[in-house]
Amino acid sequence: MSARHNKKEDRDLKLSTMIIVSLVLMTTALIYVWSHVHFTKLNYLIAEEMGIRDSLLEENRKLKVEYATLKSPQNIEAIARAKLNMYYPEREQVIFLK
Repeated sequence: MSARHNKKEDRDLKLSTMIIVSLVLMTTALIYVWSHVHFTKLNYLIAEEMGIRDSLLEENRKLKVEYATLKSPQNIEAIARAKLNMYYPEREQVIFLK
C-alpha cells in the first residue's frame, strides 16, 4: 500500500508541477503578446503624432511667410489705398506743429 500511495503522490506532484509550469508559460506568453501589441500601438500613435507635427510645422512656415507679406510697407500701403481710400496728403494739407 505504501508503494501504491507513493506512486499516486508522485503522479499528483507531477500533475501539479505540470499545471504550475503550464500556467507560468501561458502567463509569460500573454505578457509577451500584450507588450508586443502595446508596443505596436505606441508606434502607430508616435507616427500619427509625427504626421500632425509635420503638418503643424508646415502651417507655421506658411503663416510666417503670410505674416511677413502682410506686414510689409508696400502691402500696408496697397491695402490703405484700395480698401480705405487713403492717399498721401497734398502739400497744402500738411500742417507742421512747433
